[in-house]
Amino acid sequence: MAAVGIDLGTTFSCCAIFRDNRVEVIPNSDGGRTTPSWVSFVQSGDCERLVGVTAKHQAASNPKNTVNDAKRLIGRLWSDQGLQEDMSRLTYDVEEGEEEKPQIVLTVRGEKKRFAPEQISAMVLENLKKSAETFLGCAVEQAVITVPAHFNDAQRQATKDAGAIAGLKVLRIINEPTAGALAYGLDKKEGSDGGRKVIIFDLGGGTFDVSILAMEDGLFEVKATGGNTRLGGEDFDRNVATFLVKHFKKENPGSTVSERATRRLLAAVEKAKCTLSVTTSAEIEVDSFTDGKDFHTTLSRAKFESLNADEFSSCMDVVKAVLKDANMPKESIDDVVLVGGSTRIPKIRQMLSEFFGGKELCSSINPDEAVAVGAAIQAHILGLLLLLLLLVTPLSLGIETEGRVMSTVVKRNTPIPASKQSVFTTTEDWQTEIDVCVFEGERASTDGNHLLGKFVISGVERAKAGVPQILVTFDIDANGILKVTAMDKVTNAKANIVISNRGRNSDEDIQKMVEEAKLMQEEDERFRRKQELILGAGDEGLPYQDASEEELRKKIEELSIKIK
Repeated sequence: MAAVGIDLGTTFSCCAIFRDNRVEVIPNSDGGRTTPSWVSFVQSGDCERLVGVTAKHQAASNPKNTVNDAKRLIGRLWSDQGLQEDMSRLTYDVEEGEEEKPQIVLTVRGEKKRFAPEQISAMVLENLKKSAETFLGCAVEQAVITVPAHFNDAQRQATKDAGAIAGLKVLRIINEPTAGALAYGLDKKEGSDGGRKVIIFDLGGGTFDVSILAMEDGLFEVKATGGNTRLGGEDFDRNVATFLVKHFKKENPGSTVSERATRRLLAAVEKAKCTLSVTTSAEIEVDSFTDGKDFHTTLSRAKFESLNADEFSSCMDVVKAVLKDANMPKESIDDVVLVGGSTRIPKIRQMLSEFFGGKELCSSINPDEAVAVGAAIQAHILGLLLLLLLLVTPLSLGIETEGRVMSTVVKRNTPIPASKQSVFTTTEDWQTEIDVCVFEGERASTDGNHLLGKFVISGVERAKAGVPQILVTFDIDANGILKVTAMDKVTNAKANIVISNRGRNSDEDIQKMVEEAKLMQEEDERFRRKQELILGAGDEGLPYQDASEEELRKKIEELSIKIK
């Protein structure tokens, strides 16, 4: 039974394993070392589910039924302003479900079906799991899965749920920057003062994280972290595409650009962006772009950089802010590690190197694979128990007190696992029950922070306001999962309700998703058998692509084609 490391990315995912004293990146069924985090349902005869490259390739012709960027939705609430902003960019429909959970609406066999974001992520994980089992020749049941450093409790738990739905026991959820440091083996090197200070610059397709790690004697400690959960290579592509569409409309007054045409243009821009990492100009061509007109232009590296200058500048602002949070001068940094495909952009590398005084950047490992490599190392380490890995809370945690004031119990960047306590009291005379509302965030007022959940403690000492003493304990485990309890010091009354599952999944929800995932597996298997029949029939089988499996068998028998 193998344990793998998985980088479950916004745009691409990657799987790796540590064996024979080295890390191997596991290829998918198409031979690729990374898999697009895309899922699609194609309405042709039997409803076909596609995952990865095939799903992404037909996105332009099937935008309403093709899901990408599910990671932007996972573990978030409908009322989240950031979620609403993200949804405005999606081509598929998202609706509000129970407990404010977003639901992705797709058409399956002609009927509308709703999926939780973690179900979509589970389909990607399941695809990676199958590829790993084929490559390794054994069952894969355990995994370490990475998440952005900014993911909150609900997002981390939802990612863990996705692993469970895919049939994986998630050994640990770790931050992507931490995995990047592990990939480079920086925990085994010494810095100028004995310890080593590393900054991880992780710029992927959809998220951006910067973290500072201090390492000494096998101990990892995240000193500070920052970033933007809605910034990445897709945003750079979108900026260029928006500019090109405006230019096209200016030259072709009255032309309209459809959603499908925009998708095709984005795909062409993405290819051009990759080309610009090695050359100074790239051609962008889209046949029959709109109204029968072809689209063709040349994009220079300089123009690409100017269109994204604000985004590049904001990346450097985050680097400065994280250094300030860690109270470290840039001169104290021993290594600058590049993680994420967007770090291939020459301008990004130039700005980073210049900021750190011409320091050589750590980029020898494929940036698309570095996080998965680190996750695989961590999976191996967990098996051997050789390294203590400390993470931190990405946001401060506390409870609401009178006047909607945020009373912090666990400060941001506190190493975890951790247990912190604070004493609170009543605000009214003879009060015997207290509502405990748990928030995360950095704002002084809870109005600007994120409600994680709430519960009630009963049996509080009956006394004047301010007399009772309620001990509130925040426990955060190694996966970053939070539990809060409250106890009256005099009556010893304890809360019998923990943080509600608001924004998280109940065991029943997870079990239901597991069953649905199994049904999807059965559908995929039926589709695979049908495709084998069609392939066995050769050209004679092509006219019967839309036939059922039974009908196809009869047709092939009529053609006297031998099926193995």
